[in-house]
Amino acid sequence: MGENLAARGRSVPGMTTLSRRALNRATLARQYLLDRSDAGALVAIEHLGGMQSQAPLAPYVGLWTRLRGFVPDELSRLTAERRVLRVHLMRTTVHLVSARDCLDWHGHFQRRHAAAFAPHHRGLTVDPAELRAETIRLLDEKPRTRAELGKLLAERWPGADPSELTFAAAHEVPMCQVPPRGLWGRGGPAAWAPVESWLGEPLRTTPIDGLVLRGLGAFGPATVADLQTWSGLTRLAEVVSRLPLRTFESETGQTLYDLPDAPRPDEDVPAPPRFLPEYDNLLLAHRDRGRFNPSGRPVPLPPGNGATSGTFLVDGLWEGTWQLRDRRLALRPYRKIGLDPLLSEAEALRSFLAPDAAVVVENEL
Repeated sequence: MGENLAARGRSVPGMTTLSRRALNRATLARQYLLDRSDAGALVAIEHLGGMQSQAPLAPYVGLWTRLRGFVPDELSRLTAERRVLRVHLMRTTVHLVSARDCLDWHGHFQRRHAAAFAPHHRGLTVDPAELRAETIRLLDEKPRTRAELGKLLAERWPGADPSELTFAAAHEVPMCQVPPRGLWGRGGPAAWAPVESWLGEPLRTTPIDGLVLRGLGAFGPATVADLQTWSGLTRLAEVVSRLPLRTFESETGQTLYDLPDAPRPDEDVPAPPRFLPEYDNLLLAHRDRGRFNPSGRPVPLPPGNGATSGTFLVDGLWEGTWQLRDRRLALRPYRKIGLDPLLSEAEALRSFLAPDAAVVVENEL
C-alpha cells in the first residue's frame, strides 16, 4: 500500500502526480472508510476535524460507518458530559466537535461570522457590546431557542426586529446547541447557550496552523481551495506555505498538499461499500469533489433530525441514496451495480438503526 504505487500518471520534476482514484483511496483511508477504526468516538471526532451535524443525529451514523463496535450511548454520554458539542463552525454550519477543538478554533470562525454579518444589517442601531452582554445574561439564566431569545431581546430594544436581534446576537456571542437535542433516542428544541459558560472555560487564541493540519489529516491530499471549501475560511495559502508539507500534483495540474506521513494507499486497494449520513463532510469538503462524485451530482440536503437518510459508496464512489421510512430501509442506486456486498452492509445498517425494518432496493436497474 505504498505511496509509490498510488502515484500514477504524468509527473513533473520534483512533484509526483496523484490520480483521482489515488486521491479517493487516500481520503477514504484517513476517513476510516477503507477499514473501520478501533478508535473511540471522541478520538474519531477530533481526527475527522469535527463532523457535520446540521441534522443532529447524523454523526451517529457517521461514527457507526467508521468505527468498530460503536454504540450510540457513547456519543450521547460525551454530549451530556459536555466533552463534545454542536456549534456553528466550518462553513457557518453546525458541526459536532470536541470541547477542546471548539475552544481552540472558535475564534477563527467567530471573527469571520461577525464580519460577514455586519454589511447586511447596517440599519440595526444596537450597541454590539450591550447586545453581547444582554444575550449572555439571558442565556446564562437558561438555554433558550432563538425565538425565545429574540422575544426577550426585543423587550430590551422594542424598536428592533426580534429575528434580526437574534441573528446579530448569534454573530456576537459564541453559542452552542445543548442537550437533549443531539441525544440518541431523545430529542428537544434547538436551544442555545454561550459556549464559554457551557464549557466553563474561555475561548483560546491559537494559531490557525493546527486547524489546517487537521483538515489535511482528514481530507487530504488537498488544494488550498479544498481547505478553504472545507473550513469556509480564506487566505489559507499563506498558512499552507509555512507548514512542513509534502506537495503533489493532481491530474489537472493543481498543487496538492499533504501531511508527510499521512496514508496514501495504492489506488487499487479495494474499497468496501459504506453508508454515509446526510450532510457527511466526505461529499462536501472539497472544491473539486470528483474524487468521490465524478458525475457532479448535487449533494442532497434533506430536512430532519438525521439518521433516516443518506448516501452510499460503492468502490469508493457515491452511487446512490438510502432512506429509512415505514420500517423499510430503501436503497436507490443510480446505476446498475453489484448488490451483494452493498446488501450485506445494508443489513448491518438496518440492525443499527431499525432491527424490525426490511432492506429493499428501489428502482433496481
